[in-house]
Amino acid sequence: MSLPLPHGQARFQRSLGAHSLATGLLAALLASCTADSDTLVLKLGHGLDTSHPVHHALVEFADEVAARSAGGMRVDVYPAEQLGSERELLELLQIGSLALTKVSASVLESFAPAYQVFSLPYLFSGDDHLWRVLEGEVGRELLVAAEPYRLRGLAYYDAGARSFYTRSRPVLSPSDLGGLKIRTQESATMIRAVRELGGSATPISWGELYTALQQGVVDGAENNPPSFHLSRHYEVCRHYSLDEHTLVPDVLVIGTATWERLDGAQRRVLEEAAAASVVVQRRLWSEATEHALREVELAGVQIHRPDKAPFAARVASLLEEYRSNPLLGPYLERIAEAGAIP
Repeated sequence: MSLPLPHGQARFQRSLGAHSLATGLLAALLASCTADSDTLVLKLGHGLDTSHPVHHALVEFADEVAARSAGGMRVDVYPAEQLGSERELLELLQIGSLALTKVSASVLESFAPAYQVFSLPYLFSGDDHLWRVLEGEVGRELLVAAEPYRLRGLAYYDAGARSFYTRSRPVLSPSDLGGLKIRTQESATMIRAVRELGGSATPISWGELYTALQQGVVDGAENNPPSFHLSRHYEVCRHYSLDEHTLVPDVLVIGTATWERLDGAQRRVLEEAAAASVVVQRRLWSEATEHALREVELAGVQIHRPDKAPFAARVASLLEEYRSNPLLGPYLERIAEAGAIP
């Protein structure tokens, strides 16, 4: 029986003919690298630089897999979009040409609609609320919500709060976004949120963003402090406004084509290694966030801390609209209940 395919995968299949040679060569490369005697080798691709704290967590994950499997399993990590953008990596997982990836939950929503909840602005009251949800029943349900689309989440990584950074003027209120082209992820929900806040949302891949900012293709973007710093976007964007409109986690994802080939012991190794890497990643993330804010300020970036209330008020109707959605409404109710816990 064929599986339902959301928009991102349908578009991928329509373009498969044009890219079949490249995909075939990549699949052959990856497959050829998994025949290491008795060691099961799993390839993990992601889009971040090797200096990023999430990359260090993925290396920790690979080390944990090797240790917990006594060398019977190995994870090879390919950073910096070596194997493609986040969307392309998810597509490779779906067809079984790649085993694992780390992606933003916002990108996952094009493949598994339930992940739209994470891109809604001002949904979480803070980090404690977010992690109560991620480590609770809702978080566990969402990790497997992508299984009908050949993807399965293993763990969440901290990706902090996303805020606006701009080239020419600070964003101190929603009206300051008027007339500005703001880069967003390939997330329909994030695009809608930026438009509701008053900006002109422009999806651009992460790897192309520095040049787009430098050339004025976009006037700004939105992201967390470590990504703003390590991408060197602060060299172009001299205003960073900590409106903290979303708390979108990263997700460590395995393709079900790979997951279904693993036995119970191998699955436990991956799950336990993922959980161990989360502990390391959250510590590294906290340190990286503080370091990033210090460094960009020393480099001359003006850090602004605007009143968040006008931003939240501007998107309140968007949240109300999503509460009537039959898929997302129940999740939003349960997330709100988790926020009420002292």
